[in-house]
Amino acid sequence: MSRPVVTVVGLGPGPIGLVTQETIDAIAASTTRFVRTTRHPSASLVDQAVSFDDEYERHDTFAEVYAAIAARVADAALSNGSALYAVPGSPGVLEDGVRRLLADARLDVRVLSAVSFLDLAWLRLGIDPVDVGVRMVDAHRFAEAAANSTGPFLVAQCHADWVLSQVKLAHESARGDERVVVLHHLGLADERVIDTTWDDLDRLERAHELTADHLTSLYIPQLAEPVAGEMARLHALARTLREQCPWDREQTHASLVRYLIEETYEVVDALNALDEDDPSTDDALIEELGDLLYQIEFHTTIAEQQGRFSLADVARTTHDKLVRRHPHVFGDVQATTAGDVVTTWDEIKRAERAAKSAGTARDGVTPAGTARDGDAPDFFAGVSRAAPSLSLAQKLQKRAAEVGFDWPDVRGASAKLDEEIAELRVAAETGDPAVVRMELGDVLFSVVNVARKLGLDAETALRGAADKFVARFTRVQQLASQRGVDLAECDLVQLDSLWDEAKRQLN
Repeated sequence: MSRPVVTVVGLGPGPIGLVTQETIDAIAASTTRFVRTTRHPSASLVDQAVSFDDEYERHDTFAEVYAAIAARVADAALSNGSALYAVPGSPGVLEDGVRRLLADARLDVRVLSAVSFLDLAWLRLGIDPVDVGVRMVDAHRFAEAAANSTGPFLVAQCHADWVLSQVKLAHESARGDERVVVLHHLGLADERVIDTTWDDLDRLERAHELTADHLTSLYIPQLAEPVAGEMARLHALARTLREQCPWDREQTHASLVRYLIEETYEVVDALNALDEDDPSTDDALIEELGDLLYQIEFHTTIAEQQGRFSLADVARTTHDKLVRRHPHVFGDVQATTAGDVVTTWDEIKRAERAAKSAGTARDGVTPAGTARDGDAPDFFAGVSRAAPSLSLAQKLQKRAAEVGFDWPDVRGASAKLDEEIAELRVAAETGDPAVVRMELGDVLFSVVNVARKLGLDAETALRGAADKFVARFTRVQQLASQRGVDLAECDLVQLDSLWDEAKRQLN
């Protein structure tokens, strides 16, 4: 018994005139017709066909889409004796569904030749791909496929801005001025071939008023250094988890805040445990930095899916800000000491805040943290209220000091601390919890002020005190255990004695 026949035809790169007569005849002779997508200029040639555009909406990955398409075509051929399957471009280029059909032993699959987008690409670029040695790369696998290579590359499947961003992130050591050629809608009336740079790769709409789609490809003649790809692999993983993991799919910027804070503190713990004489302590820091990095990836992946910004935008903004705030490195400002650098940094930050406020006022925009008409501007805009309390207090005090609202030296701050402690004692005698809480807050705020005037970070100082307490109390427990003493039954004299002994041994 003969096997059902599946005829696979290609609709060429776009222009109807490039579809072969053999393909047109095969379409006319078929009764059961399928087309992979109607989003192709030549798809209209396959009239009365079932499209698989719904499969793209139904599945999270291209692999799942192509598997579903191959299964539906195969089922139709087995039921009807034959089927025609039309794909964009050539059936032999980037068609996983066709490869799946060819591997199905139940079918007799006949693939007709067709013009590929590659034929037009070589003509527009004016190169012979064999002589030049071009590597063909799928944009979704650019990091892996291009690893340890410098090109040249022809990158296909560049169907969205986030895909271009992913390609760009794969080359961490790019200078930014590397040449890239964008090939868009080749052979169609709106064809565009744009010479641009690596920096503008994910900014085509802003730089060239071009929106990447399924008929967009890239040609990368040469990269100065090989593609590393680790960041791009992590980025691709974040997208995969976001699309396929039920927990990841449910997360929002707000729901992830607690994890971002937790991971940040775990990095601090790993830093505190770092031993310069013990390289093995690096392992914990590497792991915790990775966990924190993934939180950044997670937030940018959510933003990408919302069409708001990408990790490339985050990296570019940070890069440009650091260059701007280091004029002693990238400009003609002189800075010979760390103190000079801090002074320059603070001056630039103040100028940036002033410029941002002026721009907001001109545009009539009132985002959170800026003033409405008739209100005073938020002097503390930019100071995160979500910071740990000690750090928040120190930053608020530092900002106020910029306009002279500060003690001239530590003596004034210390006197204020004595005053606040006295007020706390009085409040404690009244027994009003609200008043006590307020006065206690004033004491802590004054302690931070003293720390700042001494040139110390209050958060770090308190964390050090907490670590010291843990070490001493642990020693107290050890001493009590060695002597068969139950701490819970000790009086204050015994506890003080153990504490003083622990202090002597550890100091």
